[in-house]
Amino acid sequence: MRRSALRSPGRSPIASRPQDEIGSPASLSNRATITLSGIGASAGVAVGAVYLLERRRTPLPRRMRVPGDIEEEVGRFDRALDEAEAQLVSMKEEVEAREGPAQALIIEAHRLMLRDPAFADEVRLLIRTTKYNAEWAVRRCTSKLRAAFRRIGDEYFRERRHDLSYVSDRVVRNLLGQAPKIETEEIPEGAILVARDLSPAEAAVLLQPDRIAGLVTDRGTKISHTAIIARSRGVPAVVGVARASTLVAPGEQLALDGERGEVVLRPDPPSLARIAQAKAQHARSEAQLAREVDLPSVTRDGAEVKLLANIEFQEEVAALERSGARGIGLFRTEFLYLGRERLPTEEEHYQVYRDLLLRMKGAPVTIRTFDIGADKLPDERLGKNEANPAMGLRALRILRRQPDLLEVQLRALLRASAHGPLRIIFPMISCVSEIRAAKATLKAMRERLEAEGNPCAPHIPLGAMIEVPAAVHLADRLAQEVDFFSIGTNDLIQYSMAIDRQNREVAYLYRPAHLAILRMIRVVVEAAAERRLPVSICGEMAGDPRYTILLMGLGIEELSMTASAIPLVRRVVRAASRGEGEELLEEAMKLDTSEEIEGYIRSWMDERFGSLLERTEQF
Repeated sequence: MRRSALRSPGRSPIASRPQDEIGSPASLSNRATITLSGIGASAGVAVGAVYLLERRRTPLPRRMRVPGDIEEEVGRFDRALDEAEAQLVSMKEEVEAREGPAQALIIEAHRLMLRDPAFADEVRLLIRTTKYNAEWAVRRCTSKLRAAFRRIGDEYFRERRHDLSYVSDRVVRNLLGQAPKIETEEIPEGAILVARDLSPAEAAVLLQPDRIAGLVTDRGTKISHTAIIARSRGVPAVVGVARASTLVAPGEQLALDGERGEVVLRPDPPSLARIAQAKAQHARSEAQLAREVDLPSVTRDGAEVKLLANIEFQEEVAALERSGARGIGLFRTEFLYLGRERLPTEEEHYQVYRDLLLRMKGAPVTIRTFDIGADKLPDERLGKNEANPAMGLRALRILRRQPDLLEVQLRALLRASAHGPLRIIFPMISCVSEIRAAKATLKAMRERLEAEGNPCAPHIPLGAMIEVPAAVHLADRLAQEVDFFSIGTNDLIQYSMAIDRQNREVAYLYRPAHLAILRMIRVVVEAAAERRLPVSICGEMAGDPRYTILLMGLGIEELSMTASAIPLVRRVVRAASRGEGEELLEEAMKLDTSEEIEGYIRSWMDERFGSLLERTEQF
């Protein structure tokens, strides 16, 4: 693989230049060029002057006994909580006025998190029992809750610990009289925003594409809310760049590659030339892909492969038009339950689903019922003390304990189905009885709604997520119960290989092209073919163009992925034939190890279609 066009050949000094030419003061021109690596969170090449957002962790006084009335300290905390809520409401209103209500959902989630008893009540209890100051109690409670989040197996939910930190830090700053102010107008147009971290609320306000050229943060992951916002707005971003905010000064020039996850601080003249070339090349590539956005994703031998998008928030819909997605293959609904002190109502569910269907203007939308454990649901009727919640009472398994939780969601989905082509998919299926119970609940909810005079679509396709080995081996029986399958390769690999993807010691086993995984996908496809059911892939494997032709060879008819991955995958689909995919699969499955299979696929792709992946290789 060729090196990124942004990579600097060494630590050359910047030549002295006028500020208007390189965007940084001449006084900074003797500082060295540095190249840093992070996580590519939002594709694109950007170069501009640094706008440094100072968001250091607020230092606290050592925990101290509260003199006098403890209830006064509790009241002080409550006032800081109210102030934080008012700040978030103000930010939400600003975003809604500029971009509509869908764009403000993440800020609303933070507002609800403030009132979560697991946070607010625990802080009050700590103040009363320890008699220490409110600042210390907030931090202590946050540390405890963050530790609980870190133990969660699911990566998406584990990432939400950062949301809790953003919320608690806002409360602490209010307690100390240091409430953060965000003044978008202060940021010069074309600036690169650099910060230790950026909360989703701040990102929703600050990441305006007509003002911000790019984003770099010390912390963060590709699935953080801030990264999602950057992608939805087309702002190039690199996150997880350790110490970036400590290495730059305001006004210095910085370049970033949001696809490869590279950042060049104070680029020297040769680097600037390469950056300009890389930016121009990226623009040409994006323009070419944009011209292809309306082209059908049909192979050379006439087989259609539907390309859909995975999204977690309504605000991501804007990015789907730019990618040419033909619909939503997976809409996750867990955000409706997180950071709340009560369960979402049927009306809240309905509003989200109806708005999503209307925004998609007739394109198909696949909504997954909640895939969340009892430990994360604000319902005291469920057990909260499971040793391993990720493999315990979660998703449809909760139906046996508290059927009303699913009933509320299904009623809302049925009502929303009158507004567009809706598909419902059930996660974590491990036996036929689970899918039958879910279908019976859906039937009962339909009968009630129709009796009440609520219109519903006459037929809603139902699907099963294939993400545990048991579902693979039951695929022939499950195919008799549903209208389609969706293979969640992320979890299927993890559960099949008995690994935690976050554990570096066993991460080498996480291989999409592992022979066992390929065999399992083939078993599911063959079982579905007997009933003429479509099969989609909705894991990370779907969005990796290296595997596109292989998946075509397996008989996959639908791929659902991050919207930004769609243009390149479409290009590969159009350049290949299903017959070639079958030939590639046949040879690959003669090999024994995942290393051999991946090496063979790579060389095969490079030989026939290497130029198609030019954007990935160049950046």
